Amino acid sequence: MSRPRTSATSTSLPPRRLWTRARGVLLVLALIIIGGVALAAVRSTDHHGRLDPRSADPDGSRAVAEILKAQGVTVQMATTLDEVTTAAGADTTLLVTTPDLLTGHQQSTLRRTMAASDGRTVLLGAGAASVSTLTPGVTTATSTPVKAREPKCSLPAAVRAGSADLGGKRYTTTLDGAATCYPADGQPTLVALPTSAGGDTVLLGSADLLTNEHLDQQGNASLALQLLGSRPHLVWYLPSLTDTSVAEGTPEGETPDGTTDSFLSLVPSGWLWGTLQLALAAVLAAVWRARRLGPLVTEPLPVAIRASEATEGRARLYRKVDARDRAATVLRTATRTRIAPLLGVAAQDAHSPETLLPALSARLPGTAADPRDLLFGPAPADDAALIRLADQLDALEREVRTS
Repeated sequence: MSRPRTSATSTSLPPRRLWTRARGVLLVLALIIIGGVALAAVRSTDHHGRLDPRSADPDGSRAVAEILKAQGVTVQMATTLDEVTTAAGADTTLLVTTPDLLTGHQQSTLRRTMAASDGRTVLLGAGAASVSTLTPGVTTATSTPVKAREPKCSLPAAVRAGSADLGGKRYTTTLDGAATCYPADGQPTLVALPTSAGGDTVLLGSADLLTNEHLDQQGNASLALQLLGSRPHLVWYLPSLTDTSVAEGTPEGETPDGTTDSFLSLVPSGWLWGTLQLALAAVLAAVWRARRLGPLVTEPLPVAIRASEATEGRARLYRKVDARDRAATVLRTATRTRIAPLLGVAAQDAHSPETLLPALSARLPGTAADPRDLLFGPAPADDAALIRLADQLDALEREVRTS
Protein backbone atom coordinates (compact mmCIF):
# COMPACT_ATOMS: atom_id res chain seq x y z
CA MET A 1 0.00 0.00 0.00
CA SER A 2 1.51 3.30 -1.05
CA ARG A 3 1.98 6.07 1.51
CA PRO A 4 -0.02 9.27 0.99
CA ARG A 5 1.95 12.03 -0.64
CA THR A 6 2.19 15.21 1.39
CA SER A 7 2.64 18.56 -0.29
CA ALA A 8 5.19 21.09 0.97
CA THR A 9 3.76 24.25 2.42
CA SER A 10 5.26 27.55 3.65
CA THR A 11 5.61 26.08 7.14
CA SER A 12 7.65 23.05 6.00
CA LEU A 13 10.32 24.35 3.63
CA PRO A 14 12.73 21.87 2.04
CA PRO A 15 16.37 22.04 3.21
CA ARG A 16 17.54 23.54 -0.08
CA ARG A 17 15.19 26.53 0.23
CA LEU A 18 16.21 27.02 3.86
CA TRP A 19 19.87 27.08 2.82
CA THR A 20 19.10 29.55 0.01
CA ARG A 21 17.41 31.93 2.45
CA ALA A 22 20.01 31.63 5.20
CA ARG A 23 23.25 31.57 3.26
CA GLY A 24 23.43 35.35 2.88
CA VAL A 25 23.18 35.95 6.63
CA LEU A 26 25.66 33.15 7.36
CA LEU A 27 28.10 34.59 4.83
CA VAL A 28 27.93 38.04 6.45
CA LEU A 29 28.48 36.56 9.93
CA ALA A 30 31.41 34.50 8.67
CA LEU A 31 33.03 37.57 7.11
CA ILE A 32 32.58 39.53 10.36
CA ILE A 33 34.15 36.75 12.43
CA ILE A 34 37.05 36.24 10.00
CA GLY A 35 37.67 39.98 9.81
CA GLY A 36 37.64 40.34 13.60
CA VAL A 37 40.06 37.46 14.07
CA ALA A 38 42.38 38.80 11.37
CA LEU A 39 42.31 42.32 12.83
CA ALA A 40 42.99 40.99 16.32
CA ALA A 41 45.91 38.92 15.01
CA VAL A 42 47.42 41.89 13.18
CA ARG A 43 47.10 44.27 16.12
CA SER A 44 48.02 41.80 18.84
CA THR A 45 51.72 42.54 18.48
CA ASP A 46 51.34 46.32 18.67
CA HIS A 47 48.42 46.90 21.03
CA HIS A 48 49.27 46.41 24.69
CA GLY A 49 47.21 48.96 26.61
CA ARG A 50 47.42 52.41 28.16
CA LEU A 51 50.88 53.61 29.29
CA ASP A 52 52.50 50.39 28.06
CA PRO A 53 56.07 51.10 26.88
CA ARG A 54 55.57 48.60 24.04
CA SER A 55 52.34 50.19 22.74
CA ALA A 56 52.37 52.47 19.68
CA ASP A 57 48.72 53.43 20.21
CA PRO A 58 47.89 57.07 21.04
CA ASP A 59 47.51 56.23 24.74
CA GLY A 60 50.62 54.03 24.80
CA SER A 61 54.11 55.15 25.85
CA ARG A 62 56.42 53.56 23.32
CA ALA A 63 57.76 56.91 22.12
CA VAL A 64 59.18 58.02 25.47
CA ALA A 65 60.57 54.52 26.13
CA GLU A 66 62.39 54.47 22.80
CA ILE A 67 63.85 57.94 23.35
CA LEU A 68 65.11 56.90 26.78
CA LYS A 69 66.72 53.79 25.29
CA ALA A 70 68.41 55.95 22.65
CA GLN A 71 69.86 58.07 25.48
CA GLY A 72 71.37 55.01 27.15
CA VAL A 73 68.68 54.34 29.75
CA THR A 74 67.70 50.68 30.10
CA VAL A 75 63.94 50.22 30.28
CA GLN A 76 62.66 47.15 32.10
CA MET A 77 58.94 46.45 32.19
CA ALA A 78 57.73 44.82 35.40
CA THR A 79 54.30 43.31 36.02
CA THR A 80 54.86 41.82 39.48
CA LEU A 81 55.92 43.35 42.77
CA ASP A 82 58.73 40.83 43.12
CA GLU A 83 60.33 42.16 39.94
CA VAL A 84 60.08 45.70 41.31
CA THR A 85 61.66 44.95 44.68
CA THR A 86 64.47 43.00 43.00
CA ALA A 87 65.30 45.74 40.50
CA ALA A 88 65.03 48.74 42.86
CA GLY A 89 68.27 50.50 43.70
CA ALA A 90 70.19 53.77 43.81
CA ASP A 91 70.67 53.81 40.04
CA THR A 92 67.02 53.04 39.31
CA THR A 93 63.94 55.10 38.58
CA LEU A 94 60.72 53.27 39.45
CA LEU A 95 57.62 54.33 37.51
CA VAL A 96 54.31 53.12 38.99
CA THR A 97 51.56 53.64 36.40
CA THR A 98 48.46 52.83 38.50
CA PRO A 99 49.26 53.01 42.22
CA ASP A 100 45.59 53.13 43.21
CA LEU A 101 45.09 49.59 41.89
CA LEU A 102 47.62 48.12 44.31
CA THR A 103 46.31 46.28 47.34
CA GLY A 104 47.14 47.42 50.85
CA HIS A 105 49.76 44.69 51.14
CA GLN A 106 51.35 45.70 47.85
CA GLN A 107 51.41 49.37 48.83
CA SER A 108 53.09 48.58 52.14
CA THR A 109 55.73 46.45 50.41
CA LEU A 110 56.30 49.12 47.80
CA ARG A 111 56.60 51.77 50.51
CA ARG A 112 59.35 49.81 52.28
CA THR A 113 61.16 49.38 48.97
CA MET A 114 60.97 53.12 48.29
CA ALA A 115 62.24 53.96 51.79
CA ALA A 116 65.20 51.57 51.52
CA SER A 117 66.21 52.79 48.07
CA ASP A 118 67.98 56.06 47.30
CA GLY A 119 66.58 56.06 43.74
CA ARG A 120 63.59 57.91 42.34
CA THR A 121 59.95 56.78 42.38
CA VAL A 122 57.40 58.37 40.05
CA LEU A 123 53.72 57.79 40.91
CA LEU A 124 51.18 58.51 38.15
CA GLY A 125 47.72 59.72 39.16
CA ALA A 126 48.02 58.55 42.77
CA GLY A 127 44.74 59.23 44.57
CA ALA A 128 43.34 58.89 48.06
CA ALA A 129 43.54 55.08 47.83
CA SER A 130 47.35 55.12 47.75
CA VAL A 131 48.91 58.45 48.82
CA SER A 132 48.30 57.89 52.52
CA THR A 133 50.46 54.74 52.39
CA LEU A 134 53.00 55.58 49.69
CA THR A 135 53.53 59.24 50.54
CA PRO A 136 52.58 60.03 54.16
CA GLY A 137 52.07 63.73 54.69
CA VAL A 138 50.44 64.27 51.30
CA THR A 139 46.69 64.51 50.76
CA THR A 140 44.66 64.72 47.56
CA ALA A 141 42.17 67.34 46.46
CA THR A 142 39.50 67.33 43.77
CA SER A 143 40.67 66.58 40.25
CA THR A 144 41.13 69.26 37.61
CA PRO A 145 41.16 69.13 33.80
CA VAL A 146 44.45 68.40 32.04
CA LYS A 147 45.77 71.39 30.12
CA ALA A 148 48.97 73.37 29.54
CA ARG A 149 50.21 74.83 32.84
CA GLU A 150 53.27 76.78 33.91
CA PRO A 151 55.63 75.25 36.50
CA LYS A 152 55.74 78.19 38.98
CA CYS A 153 58.34 76.40 41.10
CA SER A 154 62.12 76.05 41.40
CA LEU A 155 62.37 72.35 40.58
CA PRO A 156 65.15 72.22 37.91
CA ALA A 157 63.36 69.69 35.70
CA ALA A 158 60.17 71.78 35.70
CA VAL A 159 62.05 75.04 35.08
CA ARG A 160 63.86 73.58 32.06
CA ALA A 161 60.67 71.96 30.66
CA GLY A 162 58.48 75.05 31.06
CA SER A 163 54.80 74.69 30.16
CA ALA A 164 53.50 71.11 30.22
CA ASP A 165 50.16 69.27 30.03
CA LEU A 166 49.29 68.54 33.62
CA GLY A 167 46.17 68.29 35.74
CA GLY A 168 44.20 65.39 37.07
CA LYS A 169 44.89 64.81 40.76
CA ARG A 170 45.87 67.79 42.90
CA TYR A 171 47.87 67.51 46.10
CA THR A 172 48.42 69.31 49.37
CA THR A 173 51.54 68.86 51.54
CA THR A 174 53.37 70.63 54.36
CA LEU A 175 56.50 68.44 54.29
CA ASP A 176 59.81 70.25 54.41
CA GLY A 177 61.76 70.31 51.17
CA ALA A 178 58.78 69.40 48.99
CA ALA A 179 58.70 71.02 45.55
CA THR A 180 55.17 71.87 44.41
CA CYS A 181 54.80 72.65 40.69
CA TYR A 182 52.20 73.24 38.00
CA PRO A 183 49.47 74.50 40.36
CA ALA A 184 45.78 74.51 39.51
CA ASP A 185 43.77 76.94 41.66
CA GLY A 186 46.66 77.10 44.10
CA GLN A 187 47.15 73.34 44.51
CA PRO A 188 50.01 71.57 42.68
CA THR A 189 49.61 68.76 40.21
CA LEU A 190 53.30 67.79 40.52
CA VAL A 191 54.97 67.24 43.87
CA ALA A 192 58.59 66.15 44.40
CA LEU A 193 59.39 64.77 47.88
CA PRO A 194 62.94 64.01 49.08
CA THR A 195 63.41 60.71 50.92
CA SER A 196 65.61 60.02 53.92
CA ALA A 197 67.80 57.66 51.90
CA GLY A 198 68.79 60.37 49.44
CA GLY A 199 66.32 59.67 46.66
CA ASP A 200 63.01 61.32 45.91
CA THR A 201 59.38 60.56 45.12
CA VAL A 202 57.53 62.43 42.38
CA LEU A 203 53.75 62.61 42.26
CA LEU A 204 52.23 63.39 38.85
CA GLY A 205 48.52 64.18 38.89
CA SER A 206 48.08 63.01 35.30
CA ALA A 207 49.97 60.65 32.99
CA ASP A 208 48.93 62.35 29.74
CA LEU A 209 52.36 63.85 29.09
CA LEU A 210 53.87 60.34 28.83
CA THR A 211 51.52 59.14 26.09
CA ASN A 212 52.47 58.99 22.43
CA GLU A 213 49.65 61.41 21.59
CA HIS A 214 50.84 64.23 23.86
CA LEU A 215 54.60 63.69 24.16
CA ASP A 216 55.48 66.20 21.43
CA GLN A 217 53.27 68.97 22.86
CA GLN A 218 54.36 71.81 25.16
CA GLY A 219 57.35 70.80 27.26
CA ASN A 220 55.99 67.30 27.87
CA ALA A 221 58.94 65.45 26.34
CA SER A 222 61.49 67.46 28.30
CA LEU A 223 59.73 66.95 31.61
CA ALA A 224 59.15 63.24 30.97
CA LEU A 225 62.74 62.55 29.95
CA GLN A 226 64.15 64.43 32.94
CA LEU A 227 61.87 62.68 35.44
CA LEU A 228 62.40 59.20 34.01
CA GLY A 229 65.94 59.49 32.68
CA SER A 230 67.81 60.85 35.72
CA ARG A 231 69.12 57.33 36.49
CA PRO A 232 70.64 54.79 34.08
CA HIS A 233 67.95 52.20 34.76
CA LEU A 234 64.16 52.59 34.55
CA VAL A 235 61.69 50.04 35.92
CA TRP A 236 58.29 50.52 34.29
CA TYR A 237 55.78 48.93 36.68
CA LEU A 238 52.44 47.91 35.15
CA PRO A 239 50.46 46.14 37.91
CA SER A 240 48.63 43.05 36.71
CA LEU A 241 46.23 40.47 38.12
CA THR A 242 48.78 37.72 37.40
CA ASP A 243 50.88 38.99 40.29
CA THR A 244 50.63 36.51 43.16
CA SER A 245 50.97 39.34 45.66
CA VAL A 246 47.53 40.64 44.62
CA ALA A 247 45.75 37.91 46.58
CA GLU A 248 47.68 38.64 49.77
CA GLY A 249 45.63 40.90 52.05
CA THR A 250 42.68 41.17 49.64
CA PRO A 251 39.29 39.99 51.04
CA GLU A 252 37.51 37.40 48.95
CA GLY A 253 35.02 38.94 46.51
CA GLU A 254 36.80 42.31 46.37
CA THR A 255 39.09 43.82 43.78
CA PRO A 256 42.53 45.21 44.68
CA ASP A 257 41.14 48.73 45.03
CA GLY A 258 38.54 47.54 47.60
CA THR A 259 35.46 47.53 45.36
CA THR A 260 33.23 44.49 44.97
CA ASP A 261 33.65 42.83 41.60
CA SER A 262 30.76 41.73 39.41
CA PHE A 263 30.32 39.52 36.37
CA LEU A 264 30.44 42.45 33.93
CA SER A 265 33.61 43.82 35.54
CA LEU A 266 35.32 40.52 34.71
CA VAL A 267 34.37 40.71 31.02
CA PRO A 268 36.87 42.64 28.88
CA SER A 269 35.45 45.79 27.34
CA GLY A 270 36.27 44.52 23.85
CA TRP A 271 33.91 41.57 24.26
CA LEU A 272 31.10 43.86 25.41
CA TRP A 273 31.54 46.09 22.36
CA GLY A 274 31.77 43.02 20.13
CA THR A 275 28.52 41.66 21.53
CA LEU A 276 26.81 45.00 20.91
CA GLN A 277 28.04 45.06 17.32
CA LEU A 278 26.84 41.49 16.71
CA ALA A 279 23.42 42.37 18.13
CA LEU A 280 23.23 45.40 15.82
CA ALA A 281 24.26 43.24 12.86
CA ALA A 282 21.54 40.73 13.74
CA VAL A 283 18.90 43.48 13.82
CA LEU A 284 20.06 44.86 10.47
CA ALA A 285 20.02 41.36 8.99
CA ALA A 286 16.46 40.83 10.23
CA VAL A 287 15.37 44.15 8.68
CA TRP A 288 17.14 43.23 5.45
CA ARG A 289 15.41 39.85 5.27
CA ALA A 290 12.03 41.36 6.14
CA ARG A 291 12.28 43.82 3.26
CA ARG A 292 12.81 40.94 0.84
CA LEU A 293 9.40 39.44 1.54
CA GLY A 294 7.33 39.77 -1.60
CA PRO A 295 3.54 39.81 -2.09
CA LEU A 296 1.37 37.09 -0.61
CA VAL A 297 1.15 33.92 -2.69
CA THR A 298 -2.10 31.99 -2.71
CA GLU A 299 -1.83 28.26 -2.15
CA PRO A 300 -4.47 25.60 -2.64
CA LEU A 301 -5.85 24.29 0.61
CA PRO A 302 -4.78 20.72 1.33
CA VAL A 303 -8.40 19.89 2.27
CA ALA A 304 -11.56 21.17 0.56
CA ILE A 305 -13.92 22.93 2.98
CA ARG A 306 -17.61 23.39 2.17
CA ALA A 307 -18.89 26.95 2.06
CA SER A 308 -21.55 26.20 4.67
CA GLU A 309 -18.93 24.97 7.13
CA ALA A 310 -16.80 28.09 6.62
CA THR A 311 -19.88 30.28 7.10
CA GLU A 312 -20.86 28.48 10.29
CA GLY A 313 -17.32 28.68 11.64
CA ARG A 314 -17.14 32.42 11.02
CA ALA A 315 -20.55 32.88 12.61
CA ARG A 316 -19.41 31.05 15.73
CA LEU A 317 -16.35 33.31 15.97
CA TYR A 318 -18.54 36.41 15.67
CA ARG A 319 -20.88 35.12 18.34
CA LYS A 320 -18.02 34.18 20.68
CA VAL A 321 -16.76 37.76 20.75
CA ASP A 322 -20.20 39.41 20.49
CA ALA A 323 -19.27 40.96 17.16
CA ARG A 324 -22.88 41.76 16.17
CA ASP A 325 -21.79 44.99 14.53
CA ARG A 326 -19.34 43.15 12.29
CA ALA A 327 -21.90 40.44 11.45
CA ALA A 328 -24.56 43.03 10.62
CA THR A 329 -22.11 44.91 8.40
CA VAL A 330 -21.29 41.72 6.49
CA LEU A 331 -25.00 40.89 5.98
CA ARG A 332 -25.93 44.40 4.82
CA THR A 333 -22.91 44.67 2.50
CA ALA A 334 -23.72 41.33 0.86
CA THR A 335 -27.39 42.31 0.40
CA ARG A 336 -26.53 45.70 -1.13
CA THR A 337 -24.02 44.05 -3.46
CA ARG A 338 -26.61 41.55 -4.72
CA ILE A 339 -29.58 43.90 -5.16
CA ALA A 340 -27.66 46.77 -6.79
CA PRO A 341 -27.49 45.13 -10.26
CA LEU A 342 -31.20 44.25 -9.99
CA LEU A 343 -32.00 47.94 -9.39
CA GLY A 344 -29.79 49.14 -12.22
CA VAL A 345 -27.18 50.66 -9.85
CA ALA A 346 -23.51 50.40 -10.73
CA ALA A 347 -21.33 48.23 -8.49
CA GLN A 348 -19.25 51.21 -7.31
CA ASP A 349 -22.46 52.93 -6.10
CA ALA A 350 -23.98 49.90 -4.38
CA HIS A 351 -22.95 51.14 -0.92
CA SER A 352 -23.94 54.77 -1.42
CA PRO A 353 -27.30 55.54 0.24
CA GLU A 354 -27.81 58.60 -2.01
CA THR A 355 -27.80 56.35 -5.08
CA LEU A 356 -29.11 52.99 -3.85
CA LEU A 357 -32.10 54.13 -1.74
CA PRO A 358 -33.86 56.23 -4.48
CA ALA A 359 -33.54 53.29 -6.90
CA LEU A 360 -34.95 50.92 -4.28
CA SER A 361 -37.91 53.25 -3.50
CA ALA A 362 -38.71 53.50 -7.20
CA ARG A 363 -38.66 49.71 -7.51
CA LEU A 364 -40.66 49.03 -4.30
CA PRO A 365 -42.80 52.12 -3.67
CA GLY A 366 -45.16 50.43 -1.22
CA THR A 367 -42.63 48.63 1.09
CA ALA A 368 -43.45 48.85 4.78
CA ALA A 369 -39.94 48.60 6.21
CA ASP A 370 -37.62 51.59 6.20
CA PRO A 371 -34.95 50.69 3.61
CA ARG A 372 -32.40 53.17 5.06
CA ASP A 373 -32.60 51.69 8.53
CA LEU A 374 -32.54 48.19 7.08
CA LEU A 375 -29.55 48.63 4.74
CA PHE A 376 -27.56 51.39 6.50
CA GLY A 377 -28.83 51.34 10.09
CA PRO A 378 -27.05 50.86 13.41
CA ALA A 379 -25.77 47.58 14.81
CA PRO A 380 -28.33 45.25 16.43
CA ALA A 381 -28.60 45.43 20.19
CA ASP A 382 -28.77 41.67 20.78
CA ASP A 383 -28.72 38.33 18.99
CA ALA A 384 -32.49 38.36 18.47
CA ALA A 385 -32.28 41.71 16.68
CA LEU A 386 -29.47 40.34 14.52
CA ILE A 387 -31.62 37.37 13.50
CA ARG A 388 -34.55 39.69 12.66
CA LEU A 389 -32.19 41.82 10.57
CA ALA A 390 -31.04 38.75 8.63
CA ASP A 391 -34.66 37.70 7.97
CA GLN A 392 -35.66 41.23 6.85
CA LEU A 393 -32.69 41.50 4.51
CA ASP A 394 -33.52 38.11 3.01
CA ALA A 395 -37.16 39.16 2.54
CA LEU A 396 -36.12 42.45 0.95
CA GLU A 397 -33.86 40.68 -1.52
CA ARG A 398 -36.62 38.24 -2.50
CA GLU A 399 -39.06 41.09 -2.99
CA VAL A 400 -36.63 42.93 -5.24
CA ARG A 401 -36.03 39.82 -7.30
CA THR A 402 -39.78 39.11 -7.80
CA SER A 403 -40.89 42.67 -8.45
